[in-house]
Amino acid sequence: MQGCRWLLLVLLLAVGVVWAAEPVPTKPLQARLASEVWLDYTNADGTGLAWEVLRKVFEPAGVKVKAVSVPYSRAIGLVKRGEADAWVGSYHEENADNTYPRWHFDLDHIYALGLASRPVPTQETLGQFRLAWVRGYDFNSYLPYVDRYREVQRREGILPMLEYGRVDFYIDALTEVDYVLAQAPDPSLFRRTHLAELPLYLAFAKTPEGRALKAIFDQRMDELVPSGQLREIFTRWQQPYPF
Repeated sequence: MQGCRWLLLVLLLAVGVVWAAEPVPTKPLQARLASEVWLDYTNADGTGLAWEVLRKVFEPAGVKVKAVSVPYSRAIGLVKRGEADAWVGSYHEENADNTYPRWHFDLDHIYALGLASRPVPTQETLGQFRLAWVRGYDFNSYLPYVDRYREVQRREGILPMLEYGRVDFYIDALTEVDYVLAQAPDPSLFRRTHLAELPLYLAFAKTPEGRALKAIFDQRMDELVPSGQLREIFTRWQQPYPF
């Protein structure tokens, strides 16, 4: 019996040594956030509505925001490889490799761009048409009845695709649709049609740092949204308030 007690004591001490050896989690001092460059939203120089919102969330909590500007699909890859802590502009649960906060930080206003001579699309009829969007956006997961689509690498070739009937509609957020439409010699030939409002999230890495940043994000949003402190940023950038 005495031997059993000594064995139990040795095991408890050993476990205690292991516990003591584990590092105590600390609050990250930096949030490496990867994003595609969206005009006046996530500019490469760190300006834009989204960067302002995210700095307002993190920096008063002592976490410096480091903006990393890369194409959308590469942003996802950086987080997966641990080279960034989160990517900006994910739809909810878009990627199973990431962990998602309770709060979104904005809404994506999703539109279809097509020739004005085409029928007006709706969510219910959208699947009847030939659609295109930028590679990696996966709108088929969020728009019902859609199973035929074409992915493109760049937005520059969208207008000829529409004009020559290679696709019927181009799907994107309103800002990007307006960017494409601005390239048209005669914008009156085209029509924008609103389809959906999709909440935008930070998709955090499934790492101790990513989970700590997610907790800080939700805690800060719990304070900022009820107090209305983010409203001024959206007003200054002339964008709808998403809360």
